[in-house]
Amino acid sequence: QVQLVESGGGLVQAGGSLRLSCVASERTFSSYAMAWFRQAPGKEREFVAGITWGGVVKYYADSVKGRFTISRDNAANTVFLQMNSLKPEDTAVYYCAADSKSSVVHRTTQPYDYWGQGTQVTVSS
Repeated sequence: QVQLVESGGGLVQAGGSLRLSCVASERTFSSYAMAWFRQAPGKEREFVAGITWGGVVKYYADSVKGRFTISRDNAANTVFLQMNSLKPEDTAVYYCAADSKSSVVHRTTQPYDYWGQGTQVTVSS
């Protein structure tokens, strides 16, 4: 059973930056596709960014492309989300997710079998 623990959320002004981290409890993490999703109040959970096991191929939602960067450090069992030029519409709970069955990044929630508890990101205008 893989446990994912996110950190790095908080309150920031529009235009500011935050860096989220997600640490996995298992070394097999390095073979998993990883992704970040977010969920705002009253909305469905949506894909933000994903990265393949080797960290070479990355995917982004159009709404964050050019502002957010996903990366991973397999030696440290950690995936990161660097968020720059934050906007009030980025306010949400951000979740880290792992797909232990595939190295392909999916943009829907269903393929991911492990989830973190979430970290709140609030961007004030």
